[in-house]
Amino acid sequence: MKLKDKNLFKNIKLIVLDFDGVMTDNFVYTSENGEEFVACWRGDGIGLSNIKKLGILITVLSTERNPVVTKRCEKLKIDCIQGCDNKIRALKDLIIKLKISMSEVLYMGNDVNDYDCLEQVGTPVIVADAHHDVIPLAKYVTNAYGGKGAVREVCDLIVKYNKI
Repeated sequence: MKLKDKNLFKNIKLIVLDFDGVMTDNFVYTSENGEEFVACWRGDGIGLSNIKKLGILITVLSTERNPVVTKRCEKLKIDCIQGCDNKIRALKDLIIKLKISMSEVLYMGNDVNDYDCLEQVGTPVIVADAHHDVIPLAKYVTNAYGGKGAVREVCDLIVKYNKI
């Protein structure tokens, strides 16, 4: 997507990322023992590291409760909230705790369980392969698919438009 509003990625204090379908390609691989595996794109780590240098906070907000989410977030040194049956309630609780407003939040999602969050934040972003029901909510749609560099794409845009 061509960026029309260069101010879209300014004044962001918090980035909230869905995990499955945003940080992953939305596939799950299951072993015969029932262990689940997902694929994440390594390049996202560099992008998220650059965001932290700007002082922007990052949190993963996931409906799932899975050790792979915990491990990936630990490796990236980002916060993680899992097992959310009500993502918008969790997001509202988080912004109250951080003393910021919804207008200062970039939320990146891909599916209908992200709908309420995408609808209420200042910068709603979806991945290129997002579910059709959330497309109308997006102010930016990535060129990259979830788990294929979409997070890095957004991080790079934030850094580009927030250079001091």
